[in-house]
Amino acid sequence: MSFSGRRILVTGASTGIGAVIAQLLVAEGAFVVACGTNGQRLTELVEALGGVKHCLALQGDLSDPEQVLAISRAAGDVDGLVNNAGIALNQPFLEATLESWNKTFAVNATAPFLLSQHIARNMIQRGTKGSIVNVSSQASQVGLCDHTSYCASKGALDQLTRCMALELGCHGIRVNCVLPTVVLTEMGSRAWSSPEKAKPMLDAIPLHRFASSEDVAEVVLFLLSEKSSMVNGTMVPIDGGFLATRGNIPQKKQ
Repeated sequence: MSFSGRRILVTGASTGIGAVIAQLLVAEGAFVVACGTNGQRLTELVEALGGVKHCLALQGDLSDPEQVLAISRAAGDVDGLVNNAGIALNQPFLEATLESWNKTFAVNATAPFLLSQHIARNMIQRGTKGSIVNVSSQASQVGLCDHTSYCASKGALDQLTRCMALELGCHGIRVNCVLPTVVLTEMGSRAWSSPEKAKPMLDAIPLHRFASSEDVAEVVLFLLSEKSSMVNGTMVPIDGGFLATRGNIPQKKQ
């Protein structure tokens, strides 16, 4: 999967899945525009990837539409986009606030919408047959306790993916989505470190393990590449079989 000569924008690249996607892309010859909120981590990423010849860092807050548009302009002419940035502000449904709902949707759904719209227009103007990959979640397909805003926002991202694929396909722009299970990033490891919390979820995953960032990144690279040239409008689970069980995990006791 050579990406030589291709420029790829990756959001949420400061840490975790996004940083690994950036690393793998550069290893395959791509120039990466890495967007994130943590300036220090972005600087470290650029250095790790060999400097500004291989990576451009853009710091910004994707919950702010004005900053999203500024990032899309600063990214330049890109050939691929990975909408990886996301947040989870978990609250029980009856205690969920409008503030957390709006913030979750701003990052998980509105930012990919605005960024993809700008990038796709630019691709069409240049006659570029690009690829856009959205990073959703298994939570888009099943309800999870205390995840109302998150599940709803990822469901919206799945539908956005389908609509984009439908309308952009005629321009040669493919749009796909990946649906990871729990991913053991720094944040994921902290959130699921308790055996009592992790066991019910692991019991619902036939492979009986959580995903690594590399598990997700490898599939993202496939969808960005010409190896997937006939793949469009798909939701690809990276969940060890979780959705095959329809998320049949024990419900939280009242």
